[in-house]
Amino acid sequence: MGINTILTFIAVAALLVISPGPNGLLIAKTVPISGRKAGFANIWGFVFAFYIHGTLSIFGISILLVKSSQAFFIFKMLGAAYLIFLGVKSIINAFQKSPVQPKVTTGNNQIVSLRVAFSEGLITNVLNPKVSMFYLAAFPQFMSNTESALSAYTLVTAHSIVNFLWFTMVILVLSKVKKVTNNTRLKTWLNSVTGTVFIAFGSKLALTTSS
Repeated sequence: MGINTILTFIAVAALLVISPGPNGLLIAKTVPISGRKAGFANIWGFVFAFYIHGTLSIFGISILLVKSSQAFFIFKMLGAAYLIFLGVKSIINAFQKSPVQPKVTTGNNQIVSLRVAFSEGLITNVLNPKVSMFYLAAFPQFMSNTESALSAYTLVTAHSIVNFLWFTMVILVLSKVKKVTNNTRLKTWLNSVTGTVFIAFGSKLALTTSS
């Protein structure tokens, strides 16, 4: 696989990464409220999920999701349900009264927060069949039949690096406005908007077809 092929794939992957979607929305929800480290935990969840989808695509398992309408339906509905769950959870948090803010320490609370952030990033992408569909469509375009699985993992790594760089910039920008978003009214508005959009993404995913 030549450098020109990899650069072309990076350009295609970049368009996918920067387009509005659940990943960007999750980062936008996480960083202003939970901080920069939680945002990076989201990203590592994304990356881990990419390698899961890449592995499934390499071994042909993801083809079953595309070819089997029943399997694809179950998979996409699980993903849609999770996005809608995140949306409902965010809206509930927006209107939940909490006059006394609990003190957050650097002990257990931070560890749990990072684990939750990583899990949200991981599950959001693992249950998104569009990632597998992207790899299934991209691999034949950028790889010959004689190339090994290592070439496929090279493309997955390139996609992960683009994803990491883009969302690192997003995190750095959002972390600058973290103090502003500590305002109670703004938190309510932010959670309400992100919750609504999550539900919209979930509903859109539920209507996705494999063709």
